[in-house]
Amino acid sequence: MNRSVSRRVLLAGLPALAAPALLPAGAIAQGTWPDRPIRLIVPFGAGGAIDTLSRTVAAKFAEVTGGQTLVVENRAGAGGTIAGLTVSRERPDGLTLMMADVGANAIGKELNPSLAYDPATAFTPIIHLVNLPAVLMAHPSVTATTVQQVIEQAKARPDGFTYSSAGNGNGSHLFMALFLKEAGIRMVHVPYRSGAEMVTALIRGDAQFGFPTVSSGIGQIRQGNAKAIAVGNAAGTPLLPNAPAVSTVLPGFEVAVWHGIVGPAGMDPALVRRINEVFGRIAAMPDVKQRIFDTQAGTVVGGPPEAFGAHIAREIARWTPIIREGGIRTE
Repeated sequence: MNRSVSRRVLLAGLPALAAPALLPAGAIAQGTWPDRPIRLIVPFGAGGAIDTLSRTVAAKFAEVTGGQTLVVENRAGAGGTIAGLTVSRERPDGLTLMMADVGANAIGKELNPSLAYDPATAFTPIIHLVNLPAVLMAHPSVTATTVQQVIEQAKARPDGFTYSSAGNGNGSHLFMALFLKEAGIRMVHVPYRSGAEMVTALIRGDAQFGFPTVSSGIGQIRQGNAKAIAVGNAAGTPLLPNAPAVSTVLPGFEVAVWHGIVGPAGMDPALVRRINEVFGRIAAMPDVKQRIFDTQAGTVVGGPPEAFGAHIAREIARWTPIIREGGIRTE
């Protein structure tokens, strides 16, 4: 083949090679997603519960997608909203996703009115992955051993007890605020910077109560450094078989930390269904379910994108009055 013919062949092929770049990002991704490494933005630092979950999922991503990579990126800060802002500004092409959290992806605007994005409109819900149960814990010096006794003692001593949390607006703060409201009692809130610091403060006796995840508190409970009064979810957990549900005393009380996958707003529905399918297959793997339970006492939820969207909407509606009535702010 002479040089002029070679050049004509090369030029003839260029439009076909360039054409995919001219298509909308969603149109490319629908049929081939994932055709390159995918970024999963995590709103907290390495080593925490949400990071552990993210890396558990990422380890299985290649297996389900035929060898493609899910790259975990930790973007900690501002209660998760730094990560939320990052993802909200990305293209809705499925190449950047986020491991969702209640602060960054549901109530961040209520906690910080100056937040540069609105969680209610900035994301596309894809799949509700897990719920992590929480436990109402007490320092061993607290004589109450039941929810009813906690309520009675707190009513006898308004503001006489303190409770620790992992920070203003954190789930552990909101869970306790809801508990106090429904029980009609008051305690003094002492915020810390993390779940680990929160539990440490409780076992030192700097606070008498806390409402961390089971995975954060169970080690200290088993060692006798703290006691489990009750669990936040109605079904309880086999890891704390002697801890009844708070709802046995306060009917309807149900709290849990939740995480799932979201993307930027405006994603194509066909692309969303494809991503939901991939993460749903990962979450359904028996070894993944077991690891989530063993490391975080968590249970897999799954389901369609619409169900996750409805869950987030309920969380916004549920926590908004608690935040406003309590004057809770993170800015």
